[in-house]
Amino acid sequence: MKHEWWMALIGGGVLGAASGLLLWANGRIAGVSGIAGSTLRPRTGDVAWRLAFLVGLALAGLAAVGLGKHSFDVSALPGTGLLVVAGVAVGLGTRYANGCTSGHGICGLSRGSLRSIVATGTFMAAAAATVFAVRHLA
Repeated sequence: MKHEWWMALIGGGVLGAASGLLLWANGRIAGVSGIAGSTLRPRTGDVAWRLAFLVGLALAGLAAVGLGKHSFDVSALPGTGLLVVAGVAVGLGTRYANGCTSGHGICGLSRGSLRSIVATGTFMAAAAATVFAVRHLA
């Protein structure tokens, strides 16, 4: 299936709506790294919504794979070692930035947070540099 622009538009709309709903209903920011990290260090009365959010992420991913089997081409993925290094780098980056791409890029930008503007610019610059390095220097 060819990836159409409207699929990204719908996905962005769903992300924005879910983030807004979480903020409105729970007064919480939809930062996935913070939600996941706090689930690993639970506080009384603060686990159920976090688990529901994470399970919803997994189910949405499974639904996307089921609906558009050809949308996720994994043939170009690098080896496991590089994926582990990348995962650790992202984890360190989220700790250093006090949030992840979802927290800063979706919620922080929509609130006009200067810290989120700087963090998102840094994420995007690092992503562009990484893609350039992998495609042209490796």
